[in-house]
Amino acid sequence: MSAPVISASRTVGADRPTVAFPVSDIRQRGTMIWIAGGEFLMGSNSFYREERPVRPAVVDGFWMDKYPVTNTEFAAFVAATGYVSYSERAPSRDLYPDADPALLVPGSLVFRKPDRPVSLRDSLAWWEYRPGANWRHPQGSQSSLAGRDRHPVVHIAYEDALAYAAWAGKELPTEAEWEFAARGGLQGKAYPWGDAANPEGRFLSNTWQGRFPYEDLAEDGYAGTSPVDAFPPNAYGLCDMVGNVWEWTSSLWGSPTEAPKTSCCHASEGGAAERRVVKGGSHLCAANYCLRARPAARQGETVDSSTCHIGFRCIARSPRSTAFHGRLTGQLQA
Repeated sequence: MSAPVISASRTVGADRPTVAFPVSDIRQRGTMIWIAGGEFLMGSNSFYREERPVRPAVVDGFWMDKYPVTNTEFAAFVAATGYVSYSERAPSRDLYPDADPALLVPGSLVFRKPDRPVSLRDSLAWWEYRPGANWRHPQGSQSSLAGRDRHPVVHIAYEDALAYAAWAGKELPTEAEWEFAARGGLQGKAYPWGDAANPEGRFLSNTWQGRFPYEDLAEDGYAGTSPVDAFPPNAYGLCDMVGNVWEWTSSLWGSPTEAPKTSCCHASEGGAAERRVVKGGSHLCAANYCLRARPAARQGETVDSSTCHIGFRCIARSPRSTAFHGRLTGQLQA
């Protein structure tokens, strides 16, 4: 099952003024929130090169899921359709001719915390391809979703996100739409709430505390993923727009500048596969390594990547569609 590829939002001409966009009353239907759209400053000149330069952009209005898609919601999709996710299928030798045959079994990338300091230049020191890991078994075949109903679904490849969105009568956001929504009406701020990562010592998103990757202090209350409503929403009423899990967008990876070919947080499973932009950072973002739990942060992931810290949320551009209205009041509210 697939859905049409969504084109990127258009860019505002440099000679046009960029205006502040006020936060209006939140309009919500079911688990989706109306984002009115407008002009904004996209990107950042203060952190990583792939976020540069700051540039004006514009998006039209759209509805966005208040939360990342949860395990309960994805399970409802699978029950209704019989869908088998990417990580539940055995990799093809044609696609991975040099792979160890022992690894050509269904599985996914799982974070493994080292018991001592390791080089931050070698992400393989904390990632492993674990047979049996998938959205149902996030830590491997012996794990389950017990207690994780409201956690974001993970081990989601790009095609899995497209399949769910098509079933729900929705789409994936473009990078510009996602970043506009994540900022929550704030212009030029590092985070959805301002410029301080943890204002007055408060943790407003699920990230890593301690020395990554071997020391996880979990001062924010969570080691690993957290419930999608565990932290306060931004000014648009959207939760988990930064931290917890990276989120797929429909935008192809590329400009504004050349950037590293692998994520700061993990090694991609594929080499030559198409790349799409993921946004928002995850619970593995740490001050000593990955300052990417921010609206402007971006990574290019191969579409065959599935890991324990990549999920997604959906948008709807045509709220009058039958499928959209049905899902608003149906099982996706679970």
